[in-house]
Amino acid sequence: MATTASRQASISAIAQRQWADYRALVPGSFFAEDHAALSLDEAYAVQAEVARLRCDAADAVAGYKVGCVGPGVVEQFGMSGPIHARLFRSEMRASGQPVRHDGFANLAIEGEMALRIGADGVIAQAFPVIELHHFVFRGARKTLPELVANNGIHGGVVLPPEAAMQPLDFWPNDARLAVTINGVVVDTGALWPMPGGAEASVTWLAGDLARRGAALRPGDLVLAGTPLGLFPVSPGDHVVVAVDGQRIVECRIV
Repeated sequence: MATTASRQASISAIAQRQWADYRALVPGSFFAEDHAALSLDEAYAVQAEVARLRCDAADAVAGYKVGCVGPGVVEQFGMSGPIHARLFRSEMRASGQPVRHDGFANLAIEGEMALRIGADGVIAQAFPVIELHHFVFRGARKTLPELVANNGIHGGVVLPPEAAMQPLDFWPNDARLAVTINGVVVDTGALWPMPGGAEASVTWLAGDLARRGAALRPGDLVLAGTPLGLFPVSPGDHVVVAVDGQRIVECRIV
């Protein structure tokens, strides 16, 4: 991608392919082939162009996720971020709503804390969510550019009931987040993946977005990242995310 014009043409072509692959549930086929490696900046440009295509198709960006920061995910993927990816309005689900396994490419879940940005740009609410993923990597080894260009392998969010959406200080600093699958606790850990807590995730995200010509908006949902791992799930599985033993958000895979 030597010149600005050829670079933009290549990014546009890759993004068109990425968007088509995503709709066909074969995400990231570009990365299974022998191409010159994308830089991280190029991968973010692909992600942004796919988002534009999605919005042109009547979707809307609903916020962002911070990914690849917690020890569970870093160990699992063998690479360290942070990275950011976009959330989309069409992929928001309510707690208890069934999640179709065949609507994903290798469905996997994470439990983590989410944040709602207020009118003044600060954190208005915090609450646990279940993040849904298309758990697919095509390259010979996992890389941050593939992860970023595939929008952080993000596939959706299961939101808790409105009563669970509380001010940040409602959640004690020493609270414990737990993921249960079919009644078995598969992972547990702190609420926040960064030493500075929720604010550290938002500060990093705001700075990274600004470097790439984007910004957080009032009402945006932010997935703050998680110290826990990523877990593949199958039809019939029941997923629950709890804080200090209190079940808050759940879904059943069908």
